Amino acid sequence: MSIWWSLHLRREAASVPLARRFLLGTMETAGVDPDISFDLSVALSEACANAVEHGGDRTVPGDSGGSGSSGTGRPCADSGQYRVTAYLDGEKCRIEVSDSGPGFPSRRALRPAAHSHRAETEAESGRGLDLIQQLSDHVQFGNRPGRGAVVSFDKVLKWREGALLTV
Repeated sequence: MSIWWSLHLRREAASVPLARRFLLGTMETAGVDPDISFDLSVALSEACANAVEHGGDRTVPGDSGGSGSSGTGRPCADSGQYRVTAYLDGEKCRIEVSDSGPGFPSRRALRPAAHSHRAETEAESGRGLDLIQQLSDHVQFGNRPGRGAVVSFDKVLKWREGALLTV
């Protein structure tokens, strides 16, 4: 048996704990080891916080947005929301958080993330992404041209005795 779910959330701070609780409830019900659930919930919180903070500044090019504007464009129709998708199967959990913002800077975009132990020496910006890397087994950051950014991360699951979902 597998579990798959997707949430469309507003880019508001209150959506972050909502997504985290939804994930934790699903994992507890399925019988995932609490330590694995905790790691994934912290990583999810970081990814959601990034989507809330950075995920909606993209504009539709070529639209002036009205008279007197600078001609830089109007906000994208879905800039006020982001999406969380989770897949749990017998072996792993994969979580994707996608937004409609401008995407990652070129140094992060479209590449698998390498595990980094340099968080304490890096600038404040990007520390949440480093935390996601440390708590997950595999992470990928990407830009969807014209549609925003996506963070995808997985972790191999461990199960409690008598879990509903098992290999």
